[in-house]
Amino acid sequence: MAVPAPATAPRIAVVGAGMAAARFAQQFSALGGAGEIVLYGAEPRAPYNRVLLADVLTGRYDAQAIALPTGAAVVRTGREVTALDPAARTVRFADGTTAAHDVLVLATGANPVLPPIRGLHAPDGGLKEGVHSFRTVADCGRLAADAAHASRAVVVGGGVLGVSAARALAAAGLPVEIVHQAPHLVERHLDEEAGAVLRRGLAELGVESYPGNRARALRGTGRVTGVELATGHVLDTDLVVLACGVAPRTGLARAAGLPVAAGITVDDTLACAPGVYAIGDCAEHRGAVHGLAGPAWEQADVLAARLSGADPAARYTGTRPYARLTAGPLEYAAFGDCADPGPAGGTDVLRLSDATRGSYKKLVLRGDRLVGGILLGDLAAVGALTRVFERDEQLPADPLDLLTIQGAPR
Repeated sequence: MAVPAPATAPRIAVVGAGMAAARFAQQFSALGGAGEIVLYGAEPRAPYNRVLLADVLTGRYDAQAIALPTGAAVVRTGREVTALDPAARTVRFADGTTAAHDVLVLATGANPVLPPIRGLHAPDGGLKEGVHSFRTVADCGRLAADAAHASRAVVVGGGVLGVSAARALAAAGLPVEIVHQAPHLVERHLDEEAGAVLRRGLAELGVESYPGNRARALRGTGRVTGVELATGHVLDTDLVVLACGVAPRTGLARAAGLPVAAGITVDDTLACAPGVYAIGDCAEHRGAVHGLAGPAWEQADVLAARLSGADPAARYTGTRPYARLTAGPLEYAAFGDCADPGPAGGTDVLRLSDATRGSYKKLVLRGDRLVGGILLGDLAAVGALTRVFERDEQLPADPLDLLTIQGAPR
């Protein structure tokens, strides 16, 4: 599907200026790639690390501190791309102008999902006053300004982003409640017991959680005054944060006739059409849309190696699942397949839980191999464990040694 680069140094247009785009540009330059790279971003800011937005909200970092390097690339901020023409090799901008390219990289990212809640929008179609999404630095600034005058907060969604936002708002002194539709918090990465440990840890920080509940409506004619649950119970609040996941931005690709399923579908070269590639949150590879920084950067690295000429045969074959959250004392890492085995699952589970210290550790073993794990509250052994997992190394005779820093393999 991929086509050879032009004989002359190519002009590479990157649509999007987020984490995947920045990583690609930086790696392309580091590998000595020739040609011009231009990143077109709709936001007024240069690329930054979205993973650290909760730390910007707490004041640990300012917005400038989370900027990302882009190598020798030219970054055009405030340049929203509104149309692609893969055949003519041009992109069109919101002001009607166009720019030509030889190679196109789509790194359009994802949009926050707005839940189907009555009363979510104001008469002008925007979010009701006091209601915020949490995806950009601008979102973060608006939320921080509003939180400074709020009395209580409700976070709708108890995944990674929701937990991070709740912890940040609690650190600012607000009573916070999380409403989460799934049976336990961060269900994509944690099991039920780890979710319960996380819930107790949040409670100690001033965050109450209501898993297994759905927000049905927002109260208030002007500013939000409450969140009505499906049970009919109402949580009083004057600040709501929506953290209900994200959906890949595929509109440009679909309109241009590029292959789209849940995301922009790419092969192992990360190509979706001749001379057109997709990486990061917008890309779907072998049926998977990862939505995490790790896979996005791995894809960016592979594409940079291919297009720079450093490794023209580089291929992306997938990413072994790994997620990590650092939220003050509420740290966790989860990797691989952490599901408990069924009647014929063929795996064994080793657990250690310390209610006093608020820690939980779980290893999922298949024979002499580590296939998944969760560490919550105590990440001392995470480096050793992830090395064993990523290298698919044989386990020691006593797998319990993996959970102690002294016995962890070097």
